[in-house]
Amino acid sequence: MYFRSRKKAQNEVSLSDSIDTDKDGNSLYLMDVVGVDDTMYADLQDREDCVRVRKLVSEVLTPREEEIVSMRYGLGGRIPRTQREIAANLGISRSYVSRIEKRALEKLEDALGGKR
Repeated sequence: MYFRSRKKAQNEVSLSDSIDTDKDGNSLYLMDVVGVDDTMYADLQDREDCVRVRKLVSEVLTPREEEIVSMRYGLGGRIPRTQREIAANLGISRSYVSRIEKRALEKLEDALGGKR
């Protein structure tokens, strides 16, 4: 039974396994060669922030502001658009799009606790 369970694990490699020695005689570990930075925590934090912002966009903003912010920044799988493109699409001026966007971003910033 022991040998059968060890056979399954024989192809596993640990990043802390010594694979060689350097010219000074120090052990060289697989982790040193691969050199992968662990970004999992940062990736999870970014994902949580994105989910939180999307939720706030639908909760805090008016439908018009939500539409403009979604179009401007490509939320919901959209392609990000310029203020000119949004203005032409909605039949309003570019400066009005800019004012709505600015007001919406201020609302989102306040809802996020003033972080910037």
